[in-house]
Amino acid sequence: MVTKEPDTSGRDVRAPLPRRVLDPLKAFLHAEAAGGVVLAAAALVAVVWVNSPLAGSYSALWSSELTLGAGRAAVTEDLQHWVNDGLMAVFFFVVGLEIKRELVTGQLRDPRAAVLPVVAAVGGVLLPAAIFLAFTAGTEGARGWGIPMATDIAFAVGVLALLGSRVPAGAKLFLLTIAIVDDIIAITVIAVVYTDQLSLPWLLGALAGLGAVVGLRAVGVGLIWPYVLVGAGVWLATLESGVHATIAGVALGLLTPTGVVRGREVLTVLEHRLHPWSAFLIIPLFALANAGVPLSVAALRDAATDPLALGITAGLVIGKLVGIGGAALVMLRLGWGVLPAGVDTTRVWGVAALAGIGFTVSLFIADLAYDDPALVDAAKIGIFAGSLLSAAIGATVLARAGNRTTRTGPARR
Repeated sequence: MVTKEPDTSGRDVRAPLPRRVLDPLKAFLHAEAAGGVVLAAAALVAVVWVNSPLAGSYSALWSSELTLGAGRAAVTEDLQHWVNDGLMAVFFFVVGLEIKRELVTGQLRDPRAAVLPVVAAVGGVLLPAAIFLAFTAGTEGARGWGIPMATDIAFAVGVLALLGSRVPAGAKLFLLTIAIVDDIIAITVIAVVYTDQLSLPWLLGALAGLGAVVGLRAVGVGLIWPYVLVGAGVWLATLESGVHATIAGVALGLLTPTGVVRGREVLTVLEHRLHPWSAFLIIPLFALANAGVPLSVAALRDAATDPLALGITAGLVIGKLVGIGGAALVMLRLGWGVLPAGVDTTRVWGVAALAGIGFTVSLFIADLAYDDPALVDAAKIGIFAGSLLSAAIGATVLARAGNRTTRTGPARR
């Protein structure tokens, strides 16, 4: 795989990505593609379960409470929130690692290469939120404006994997970079917008824990267990502070060193070890716990006219497509960025459509935005509809672009 970098003479030079960047990227995309299949299966099981005669057992399981710890350190949550607040912190830790890698060694390191996907991602965040608010302004559902902003990289990469060699590596890199920027924005929204009550002492405790992590690094502590203990304390303090506990995972991921420590590339090792657990266990469990929604004829009929469901669907399908594709093409027209090798304007639209698959983080934000189960169910239906339509549109555009390239030769910009 190659990237296109202008040299000082103004000529375009194709430079190979170094193996230390390429190999982790290949491993990440492979795991995400396989994880997307498992995620889809878990979501399907949840939907079938809730719409079967065993629907009562689904609610009973995920609403049952579990207490971990003792005394003042004891935490009691139902199983659904142990998944959402606890296990998802590991998922967001991996997200933090991915963001750190992209900022230090990946596409986001070079401002010239990053400017186009960054601007495209911002367009793919602002327009979906605006479309959603146009549908829901003045209603209870308006609080969920962050829902259609998200991109589910596992599902999107899974669709790319089904298309095989018809999708160039550059398109996968373009989608991944957009999704990483999307994650950064979504994490910021979760931390700022969906924090209701803030406990300053607990927040200061979380910040002190993060400072302790920096201190451990500074004195050269190479053992894992001290970081795990401090990280658990940061998670608990963040949970009690009112900021969503998963933000602790992101912060800890961003503090992970990218260089070699005591002969090991710490970030690469952690990502290699944790990413399979995240992709094949944590995210499917999250889908199983959160994707269950009644899909009766009456529920679907109501959703077809519900501003909340329609706003999410339109935001994901139209907002992502026009926001990302339009912003990218404007940047190209102005000469303020270049596309990765093998990516033409048709593939830009295909990638933009796939970015409308907002499943995991969209469901996550919906759970934070609403307390009313009716609003949560309407949001889930909108997320399902928008994600499926986006997947179908993106796959169709990219497949046709791949078939055309096969017949006529390499794509031209």
